[in-house]
Amino acid sequence: MFTQLIVALLLVVVALIVLKATIIIVPQQSAYVVERAGRYNRTLEAGYHFLLPFLDAIRYKHSLKEIARDIPEQICITKDNVQVAVDGVLYLSVVDAHDASYGIDDYDFAIAQLAQTTLRSEIGKIELDKTFEERTNINREVVSELDKATESWGIKVKRYEIKNITPPHDVLAAMEKQMRAEREKRATILASEAERDAAVNVADGKKQQVIKASEAARERQINEAAGQADAILAIADATAEGIVRISAAVSKPGGIEALQFRIAERYIEQFGNIAKQSTSLVLPANVTDVGSMMALATQILHSPVAGQQSSGADQRAVISPAGSPRFLSGKGGADSPENA
Repeated sequence: MFTQLIVALLLVVVALIVLKATIIIVPQQSAYVVERAGRYNRTLEAGYHFLLPFLDAIRYKHSLKEIARDIPEQICITKDNVQVAVDGVLYLSVVDAHDASYGIDDYDFAIAQLAQTTLRSEIGKIELDKTFEERTNINREVVSELDKATESWGIKVKRYEIKNITPPHDVLAAMEKQMRAEREKRATILASEAERDAAVNVADGKKQQVIKASEAARERQINEAAGQADAILAIADATAEGIVRISAAVSKPGGIEALQFRIAERYIEQFGNIAKQSTSLVLPANVTDVGSMMALATQILHSPVAGQQSSGADQRAVISPAGSPRFLSGKGGADSPENA
């Protein structure tokens, strides 16, 4: 009985071992390479799979996920013979498990070495000053070269990124001085351009100020001239209106007497003003003959009418030495007593 129990346990253990060797579960994004009797048989993808016990064996297991591989730092020499330390990160994935298993022994090591040699070659083509701005081109060239080599290995290189580019300390100090000089140069240029713009703006402002002032002066002169012209026209209109009214008033009964009275009044008033302005006066002999002056003014008022009634002769009023007015005819200069 005991012997039968042991045999049964042994059979169960053997069955479990056979079952484990027969049923294989492949995880997602994985690929298993199966060999039968030491030769490649097939590649197992995600899911359940059955193997022949003791004949089939899983030799390689690959992850199909994208993998990041660190590329160790190395010394590269630029085109202008400057040593720089460069490291990076490589992104790759397995696209063919068969080629990745049998195409190369250790694709991780091979890709890392190939990435380093390609990077040294690309860095040697450019100068130090351009290594920082040409990082994108360097990454693209490294990926292109690696992709050509790894195609037969069943590996796809997705990206390569340079992490750090470290020049020597003396070169870094020189680069810092150069950058400082460039910044000071740009600052000086910007300051000079700002001063130039400010001077131009000030000049434009003064120019506009002068133009506006001249325009304002011109407008003021035009307005003053227009005002003076309007004032002259108003005075002329008022004077003409006054003359017309005086003429109408004189033609009425009693107008001549009122005019003579006004002339006498103005004569005496102006004579008094002359006496106030100076202590020495030179007077004509008949200065006190107010009657002769009124007669002269009255005769002048009547002279246009007499001129219109005459046959066209030119008459001029003069004052005789005695102070009484006389009119001279334009024909012969003879006196015309009848008009006196």
